[in-house]
Amino acid sequence: MKKSTAVILFKVVLFIVVLYAFLFSIQLMGSAFKLLGKGFAETLIQTTSNPFVGLLIGILVTSIIQSSSTTTSIAVASVAGGILTLRGAIPIIMGANIGTTITNTIVAIGHITRKQEFERAFAAATVHDFFNILAVLVFFPLEMTTHFLEKSAVFLAGLLDGMGGIKFLSPLKAITTPLITLVEDLLPIPAVLIGLSLAILFFSLVQMVKIMRSLMMSKIEVYIDRFLFKNDLTAFLLAMTVTAVIQSSSVTTSLVIPLVGAGLLTIRKIFPFMLGANIGTTVTAILASFATLNPVAITVAFTHLLFNMSGIIVFYPLRRIPIFLAESLAKITSKSKRNTILFVVLYFALYLVPLIFIL
Repeated sequence: MKKSTAVILFKVVLFIVVLYAFLFSIQLMGSAFKLLGKGFAETLIQTTSNPFVGLLIGILVTSIIQSSSTTTSIAVASVAGGILTLRGAIPIIMGANIGTTITNTIVAIGHITRKQEFERAFAAATVHDFFNILAVLVFFPLEMTTHFLEKSAVFLAGLLDGMGGIKFLSPLKAITTPLITLVEDLLPIPAVLIGLSLAILFFSLVQMVKIMRSLMMSKIEVYIDRFLFKNDLTAFLLAMTVTAVIQSSSVTTSLVIPLVGAGLLTIRKIFPFMLGANIGTTVTAILASFATLNPVAITVAFTHLLFNMSGIIVFYPLRRIPIFLAESLAKITSKSKRNTILFVVLYFALYLVPLIFIL
């Protein structure tokens, strides 16, 4: 066996181990929430009983940890553990979409010393912000008044349950439950178990990103011009696939920012790529929900998918709106050094607004 083949095989096996750790952390978190009891559950539910606060919590948490996958996975585990209601989780998921876009902007700031490059890169980074913000502006009030996402997700989860799809994953539960039982016996303190599950969750997501980037990114760089942006559908599907595999829309979308800054791609070409990443990032929550085998948790994951699909249905045909807003902001921001500093400071300061409202 060649050395390169052995290295690839080792990384694949390592990825499977890390994936198991991720699934284990989700189930452990759900078990820990159950151990906390009714009092803690009521406290957290009261915190998110206001949908607007739930939205802000989603923005704040994701902007800090920079992983909508992690935020939605925690929401899924919270629902599975009975610590959060389905209706309370939906605004958090919507907010997570907005909070995950900071990484793109940080990458764009790398071009700040070159005015034209910075303008292009900043527009490419913020078009994702504008898409997510516009989707929330449209669907958040609509969901709060009609609950159409919740009802649609419940329907889909019901179909899956009827087909026995949830039960197909029982072997996964069988291989994780013994370890969960052992850990609970050794560490019967709920707060410690939650901390441990979060640590494993963060570690496993980071390692999955590293492993899959080492396996895939070099090939993506070689074939990027030939395949990635051949047309909108190709860009969408590839971004969706890559994000689903590496479990990070931030990583996927950040890859194209330097290409736009260098003038190799346009904001129009990378827009469907951003949309594909939004769909791909829902795979983590769906995977997490299947690990819980909880129908309500699966409904939460479907809600995330339906929300992103709804945003695409509305704003892909109206893509000129987020593109125009991003390009206009980039022109103003790059006009002078003063504007650049002001807008960059304001951009990051805006993510502190949710914390102020929550407090």
